[in-house]
Amino acid sequence: MTDSDSFDDLRDLYQEVILDRGRKPRHARRLETFDATAKGDNPMCGDRVQVWIALDTGSIARVGFEARGCAISVASADLMAETVQHRTVADTKSLFEAFRTLARTGACPDCAPGLAEPMEQLAPLAGVHEYPSRVKCATLPWHALMAALDGAKEASSER
Repeated sequence: MTDSDSFDDLRDLYQEVILDRGRKPRHARRLETFDATAKGDNPMCGDRVQVWIALDTGSIARVGFEARGCAISVASADLMAETVQHRTVADTKSLFEAFRTLARTGACPDCAPGLAEPMEQLAPLAGVHEYPSRVKCATLPWHALMAALDGAKEASSER
């Protein structure tokens, strides 16, 4: 097997993850009790997301979301919800910055220590950097999450 074959296999696996999470998200639900919520809208492509967060002593206990849009946007919301649960708000904000770098560049060489494992979970979305118009699809749920954590009610992928 050549390096090219390995790369193609990994790319195929990542595409499968995105399609699976886009079709059958595991965390797509409105939380009955929550501490913060925010909506995100990408008018250029029609993606919309609302995020609900339940906090527990400075950590994110649960995240739920409703999303309408492309598979990348829905998969990103689902992977985000899974990845940030049980993380502190400060860690989540650092993770957002690292993910935004990953989505824009395909790599995260300056990731803060302690983010290797969560960034590995988000790796299926690294390929969006090859399609600049899709970066906003992948980051929209994260912008909504940041808005909710900051007490805002709405976010945009322009942030």
